[in-house]
Amino acid sequence: MDQILNQLGGLVLGSVPTMVFFILLVTAYGFLVRRPLDRVLAERRARTSGAIEQAKRAIAAAEAETARYEEKLRKAKAEIFQLRDQRMKQWNAEREAALGLVRQHTQDRVRGAKQEIEQSAHEARLQIAGMSDELSSKILNAVLPADVRATEVVR
Repeated sequence: MDQILNQLGGLVLGSVPTMVFFILLVTAYGFLVRRPLDRVLAERRARTSGAIEQAKRAIAAAEAETARYEEKLRKAKAEIFQLRDQRMKQWNAEREAALGLVRQHTQDRVRGAKQEIEQSAHEARLQIAGMSDELSSKILNAVLPADVRATEVVR
């Protein structure tokens, strides 16, 4: 066992310079590589997060602009529909006015035609009444003997 301990003691004693060299190497790595690397990574992280924030702000601005354009588009559509409705109402009013004039003109013509027909019917009745007296006297004269007058029978 002494022999093993002596060998271990010799190995530990021989490894001291390696351990010191390793500790110096780790320390030098910390100063020369790790710290600059951490600084660069922190800067990169800051730039990346800054770029992400900038992109988020740009997206928010684009969404706000899109919302404004959509609102303008809605207003324009509403205005177009309102103008269309006004024109439709105007056209309907003009059409109704024209139809009213045509109806009035047609009613006037119908009234005039009715009056003409009534006038013609009245004249025809008068003519028939006049002709019926004359015709009845002719019939009576034709049917009655020659010595009796039609005017005497009518009385």
